[in-house]
Amino acid sequence: MKRFFAINRKSNLAAAYSILIILLAVSSPETALSITLRSTHEDISLKKEVTRAFKNGFEFLEKHQNPDGSWSNPEFPALTGLVLYAFLKSPEYANMLEKPVFIQKGLEFIIKCAKKNGSIYKEGLPNYNTSVCIMALMAANDPEYHPYIIRARRYLISLQEDKGKKSTADNSYDGGVGYGTKDHPDLSNTYIALESLKMTEMLESDQYIKAYKELQGMQKTTLNWDAALKFIQRCQNLPEFNDQGWASGDPKNRGGFVYYPGNSKAGEETLANGKVALSSYGSMTYAGLLSLIYADLKKDDPRVTAAYEWIQKNYTLNENPGMGKQGLYYYFHTMAKALTAFGEDYLVTADGRRVDWRRALTIKLIELQKGDGFWINDSGRWWENDPVLVTAYALITMNMTAFSL
Repeated sequence: MKRFFAINRKSNLAAAYSILIILLAVSSPETALSITLRSTHEDISLKKEVTRAFKNGFEFLEKHQNPDGSWSNPEFPALTGLVLYAFLKSPEYANMLEKPVFIQKGLEFIIKCAKKNGSIYKEGLPNYNTSVCIMALMAANDPEYHPYIIRARRYLISLQEDKGKKSTADNSYDGGVGYGTKDHPDLSNTYIALESLKMTEMLESDQYIKAYKELQGMQKTTLNWDAALKFIQRCQNLPEFNDQGWASGDPKNRGGFVYYPGNSKAGEETLANGKVALSSYGSMTYAGLLSLIYADLKKDDPRVTAAYEWIQKNYTLNENPGMGKQGLYYYFHTMAKALTAFGEDYLVTADGRRVDWRRALTIKLIELQKGDGFWINDSGRWWENDPVLVTAYALITMNMTAFSL
């Protein structure tokens, strides 16, 4: 495997790695999950369906790997990263010390996409590709990948927007992260960058840096989390915290999130008082809730409670609220991440229903799976007509739902 780093394996590396595994288990919202079916649920039929769905889904992905180790379009290594993340977070593969050849080939493909500045991409979308690949490498639980992850973290931090006067958040985009090109920041790219940074933050400690000769002397950099929170607030329809004039507190949109300050993919609407409100929508509201949690806001923080109240009012598995079928599987997997991090086993809807959301989402995904083991969206927006991408989304989601039943 071609490496940018010649790894210096010090004697304390194994001990440090053991500590890392423990930290991952308790610190990452996604990994703090039981991989044993709850004994209180004796639904044998559902358990069998879950097993079959996983088997068929993973077999589909394994069969559709490209000869170079990538999946789907090799120009976008994030697609390979999502597939690997689905495998490596599953109960069958998570604790394997010896990874199957096809997984190792996928990891090697990602490493080949790593650049000297720490980014992991080929031609476009450097933030998105790097962020997803970081999470795949971290999920591999292999110290060999730590130097790549640490360098990639520094690259992501360098992408945080800070226009105008430095460190003042005087521009509505300040604190956010975009695709990594000249495009403006948006909540989707910001959330995925925050997730990858949060998942790997323990690697910033001296005990890990010192384990690699090539990293010693590297200057430590940190994300401006206060600025990131400011950007997140500026994507939320909550006038008490959002200083942008467009923010609306009307009952329909209050607490929900939009794509970036001043723009909603769900469009806008004119309220009874004549004000034009940007419409909150499902996938960005779950991404927003998750981002608030990554920024260390507590459950009772009014920004968090407002987001959750919007979710309670708009909970559905039939569509991405505000977007119809567009981005449906992205919506499912951000829902699973956000509700897992929020820490509620049951979601009480606005009409008083008490929903076992994990069970409901698992059943929904089983219903949507195609006979050959893949998932696909009839709406092709945001690449959801790619069965590899959508199958990865579905399996990542089920890793967080099905094995907590």
